[in-house]
Amino acid sequence: MKTGSVNNTFARLIERVERSLIVQAIRNSLVSIVPVLTIGALALILQTFPVAAYQSFLLTPVGGFLLKIFSLVYSATFGVLSVYMTYAVTRAYMKLRSENNIVVVGAVLASFLAFFILSGSYLDGFGTAHMGPKSMFLAMISGLAATHFYIKLNTYFLNKRLLLSSGADSNINEMISSMFPILIIALGTALINTVIIYVFGVDSFRSLLAQFFDSLFSFGANGFIKGFFFVLLSSLLWFFGIHGSDTLEGVMQTYFTPGLEANQAAVAAGQQATVILTKQFFDCFVLMGGCGAAICLLISILLFSRNRAQRSLGYAATFPMIFNINELMVFGLPIVFNPIMFVPFIAVPLICYTIAYAAFTLGLVPIITNNIEWTTPIIIGGYYATGSAAGAVLQLINVAVGVAVYTPFVRLLNRQSNTEAKNQYYSFIDYYIRNEQELEGEKVIKLNNVHGEFARGLCADIKKDYKKYIRMAYQPQYSYEDKLIGVESLMRYEHPVFGVLYPPLVIKLAEEAGFLEELEEFIYLKVINEVDLINLNFGSGIKISINVTGTTVVNPDYLEFIKKLYSEYDLESMNLSMEITEKAAIAFDAKTLDILKQFKAMGFKLAIDDFSMGQTSIKYLQDELFDIIKLDGTLVKGMMIHENGKEIIRSICKLASNIDMDIIAEYVENKEEKEMLHELGCDIYQGYMYSPAVFLKKPKDTSTTPPMSI
Repeated sequence: MKTGSVNNTFARLIERVERSLIVQAIRNSLVSIVPVLTIGALALILQTFPVAAYQSFLLTPVGGFLLKIFSLVYSATFGVLSVYMTYAVTRAYMKLRSENNIVVVGAVLASFLAFFILSGSYLDGFGTAHMGPKSMFLAMISGLAATHFYIKLNTYFLNKRLLLSSGADSNINEMISSMFPILIIALGTALINTVIIYVFGVDSFRSLLAQFFDSLFSFGANGFIKGFFFVLLSSLLWFFGIHGSDTLEGVMQTYFTPGLEANQAAVAAGQQATVILTKQFFDCFVLMGGCGAAICLLISILLFSRNRAQRSLGYAATFPMIFNINELMVFGLPIVFNPIMFVPFIAVPLICYTIAYAAFTLGLVPIITNNIEWTTPIIIGGYYATGSAAGAVLQLINVAVGVAVYTPFVRLLNRQSNTEAKNQYYSFIDYYIRNEQELEGEKVIKLNNVHGEFARGLCADIKKDYKKYIRMAYQPQYSYEDKLIGVESLMRYEHPVFGVLYPPLVIKLAEEAGFLEELEEFIYLKVINEVDLINLNFGSGIKISINVTGTTVVNPDYLEFIKKLYSEYDLESMNLSMEITEKAAIAFDAKTLDILKQFKAMGFKLAIDDFSMGQTSIKYLQDELFDIIKLDGTLVKGMMIHENGKEIIRSICKLASNIDMDIIAEYVENKEEKEMLHELGCDIYQGYMYSPAVFLKKPKDTSTTPPMSI
């Protein structure tokens, strides 16, 4: 099979997995419980921090008080983690199904009932023994299955209108419509659990699962094969969102934990330790950074990933992963149900296991005889477990090998993430442009849908990095005689993944997030710092137009900013024009007029963008504050089709001439449009007939090449 065919098949596999509602629900639910995981991990670290002096402190009254707090937080997070998971997967699945007529709380209650019955939580009086990480797999099954059947049953009853009362309150109707589906699910789950108890002689469905996993290791002696299978199965369980370490805890206690005691007994008897496979062996040399030898993945991400989200996750996960707690990485990246990460996540622990087993077998590293906490960081753990620096060296070798294996997949994940992000952006920008007019009065970042979610992330990107990624492009303006008389500066935000963003969207998001004035100050400063380069590219003495929104230009803080620039730069000699781009009307009160007059007094020309014959635009002509009118682009585009458009432009041109104002037409694309505008009274043009907006060339290039077109 050709390489291209393999790649296409793999790409289709990834796409199918990504589209699966079940996979999406599990992933989204795991991400949503990351705050609980993080808090629980911190509490666990504070309980088990592997420093003798600290552990001694925890035995004091003050330390004991703190230990109680940490224990309570841990019990309320990891102790009932499966309960959080049940809720999260139900909510995520309901959201993906978009069942607007179905009461979400009913699905949540049905899922809780199913989980509590199947997990046997009632056996310990609803303590944490049956509701922690060991029951994560059951939580997923309960949440997904109960929600699926709840939707089916609820829809059936709603369609039949068997449980609705026309005169009842809507809340009562919702309660009634939810009650019978919940009851049916509860009875059905109880029936399944009871049958399992009688048939298999266990106390719950959860116990049957645990018994099944334990039975898989009843073969042979504790040698290489059994340990290899243990690592493989544990990693597979983790990949599918099941807490492998806790699910196989019974196996660990039965087959591997006694190994350390045997080694210690042998040493005490003056004999040589011989048992390689101990709990500490897996903790120190296989599960470095947690399942999947994830410390290797973390290092690979921090060193080689160019994806900002991945790197941010890496930084956030670093502290807990030092102590081998990696749920934040496993569920946040996510590794769970991620086809790209399947191979390294399974392979790296097996490779580390094989290398470590060989090193101990060959006597290169002393057999483990010291007990250490599983939260002990690498190097320290390897050294103390074996009592030798060789243990630390072995850990470093395994980490280096693991990083080498993970890195190509991290880069592949980068590319896949970028492709997915681009598709989301294209979907979002298509939605935004189609609904731009309707969205003018709304906050896009407040939309309660996938587009609002994407807009919030994009807005955060822009706010964080606009100084890094904004470049200025310049579009020339010509007279009727084809003489270059000015340029308009146009902001271009070059996103590292999405390319050049739609400029009006950047402005809107900045306004919604409250940093528009800051952004426009940066743009203004950037343009005046490029004035010399503008003159080298286009010729000296031309007018330079800088866009500023109406809400910013009348802000007293912006006036103070310009005054400060005026005192530091020779703005008066730069022939600058302020082009007001705000479509909403400026309130022409005394305060606003005073600010605009101060700009005029400093030598700035004021231009009106998107001028038409509406009442709002006419207001700009009073008080002789403005010098330039820029025709509304829709008028220019439509004048060759609509006769009324020509008459409107003719009226605006005549009005501008009578009050001694220049008039500029944008979107001029051919000579026919230019001649028509000239006939109507407009003799300054900007558009693709002359040039698109271009980036400036450095001085060494301007003598041989024109400015770079976008």
